[in-house]
Amino acid sequence: MTDTPPNSAPADGVAALDRAIAILDAFTTADRSLGLAEIAARTGLYKSTILRLANSLMRGQLLERLDDGRYRIGPATFRLGALYQRSVVAMDILLPIMRDLSERSWESVAFYVRSGDLRTCLYRVESKHPIRYTIREGDVLPLLAGSGGRVLAAFSGQEGEPYETIRKTYNYISIGDRDPQTAGISAPVFGPGRTLLGALTLAGPSTRVDAAFLKRMKRPLLEAAARATRAFGEDAFMLDVAALNADTSS
Repeated sequence: MTDTPPNSAPADGVAALDRAIAILDAFTTADRSLGLAEIAARTGLYKSTILRLANSLMRGQLLERLDDGRYRIGPATFRLGALYQRSVVAMDILLPIMRDLSERSWESVAFYVRSGDLRTCLYRVESKHPIRYTIREGDVLPLLAGSGGRVLAAFSGQEGEPYETIRKTYNYISIGDRDPQTAGISAPVFGPGRTLLGALTLAGPSTRVDAAFLKRMKRPLLEAAARATRAFGEDAFMLDVAALNADTSS
């Protein structure tokens, strides 16, 4: 057991604050509460240090102690989360990530949101190739066709296949599904509370964007979706796992 958080901050950081942040970071979306021993195991901090810092976090309502002695995240975090959500502009988060993915792939990247039984292209970064997949921002497409629509449907609760598999793998490859001349791959982006925000899609002409290319781009796409999800304030653990598994999946 050490008294230094696993991911220690730079030397000019405030040690007590770094350790308090480590305590809050010990909680995941799957945890309703944690015991003292669990926090110690996850942070590498002494129990005495955790108890001392927990008192300060409780005074700030960032942490609560339950009747059974376990701890849970406090109500002040909800207020901070709401302030963060109001300060976030989706375009400022998504477009740099989409540009990076487009630079890496040389193909078009789009972000789709669900609109009832349809989907709308909210943002788009064009391919560097002269021949490209042509969809404009604001265009409306079917929900149950194309990789973007399939991913949106899957994480909106659509039953059956391929939606069950999409929910397990966090991506979907589509070749000629909506348009016989186009192919693409999509992954979901989530916000706080695992709210589905939209689908990140990489697509292009099927003469160039074939199954082998889309398989190679599976991991970069999932990494981009995870990066966006974290920027919106949600845990991207499952997207990270899917990205790590992408190289071995079919």
